[in-house]
Amino acid sequence: MSVKTVLVTGAAHRLGACIATLFAQSGWQVLCHYDQSQAAAQALAEGLRAQGHAAHALYGRLADEAGCQALMVQVRARTDQLHALVNNASTFWPDTGLDFQAGAAAHQLQVNLIAPLLLASQMARDLVPPGQEGCAIHILDQKVYNLNPDYFSYTVSKLALERAVALQAQSLAPRLRVCGVAPGLMYLSGPQTRDNFERAASANLMRRPTDPQDVARSCLFLATTASITGTVISVDNGQHLVPLPRDIMFVVDDLLKGIQP
Repeated sequence: MSVKTVLVTGAAHRLGACIATLFAQSGWQVLCHYDQSQAAAQALAEGLRAQGHAAHALYGRLADEAGCQALMVQVRARTDQLHALVNNASTFWPDTGLDFQAGAAAHQLQVNLIAPLLLASQMARDLVPPGQEGCAIHILDQKVYNLNPDYFSYTVSKLALERAVALQAQSLAPRLRVCGVAPGLMYLSGPQTRDNFERAASANLMRRPTDPQDVARSCLFLATTASITGTVISVDNGQHLVPLPRDIMFVVDDLLKGIQP
C-alpha cells in the first residue's frame, strides 16, 4: 500500500507541529509548510525523519496568490497525489469594528480565508487523480460559534471560512471532502500572561484547556473517515457553549485587575 501524503500549513510551531507529528507517527508522509519559521520547520522535519518518518519542510507565502501557487508546485514535486490538506496557518491581529483598517483586514482575510480556499481548490484540481478522493480540513476557532466583537477582522475571516466548509464540500465533491475543526483555547496568545491563560483556558464546560493532541486526533479522524464531509467538529471542552461579552482573555484580565490589592 502506498504511503499517504498530507500538507500541513503553519506546521513549524504549536498546533501545526502537533498535527504534523501525529500524521507522521500514523504512517503519513508529511509536508510541513512554513513562512517565517524556516529553522523550526526544518528541525521538525529532520526530527521526524530521524524517527523513521517521511517528512519535508516546504516554504510558502500564503499572503498572496502567487505564493500559494508556488507552494503547490513544491507539493507536486514531492507527490503526484495529496491525500489530505490541513489548513492550520493563520494570522491573528487585535482590532475592533471601530479601529478597523482595510489593509490589516485584507491581510488576515488573505491568509485565513483566501489561502485555505485556494489551496483546497488547487488540490482538488491538480493533486487528486480521477477516481480518487482527498480531504481538506480547515482549522477554525470556537469563536465562530461564540461571537464577541474582539479580534474583529480575525473573527470575520474565520466566520467566512466556517461557512465555506459546506460550500466547498458541495463544490469540490466527489474529488475532495471538506471538513473543519474548531478548537478552544490551547496556548498563550499575544500579550496574554500565564495567570490569565490558566484562568481563561478553564472557562469552559469541562474546566480545562483544550488538548492540542485532541485537535490533531480530530484532524486525523476526519482525514481517514471517508463518509464525513461538509462537517465542523468543535474541539473546545464546550467553550463555545459559554457565551461571553468579550474575548475570554480580556474578561479574565478585568477579573484579575479586580482582585489586585
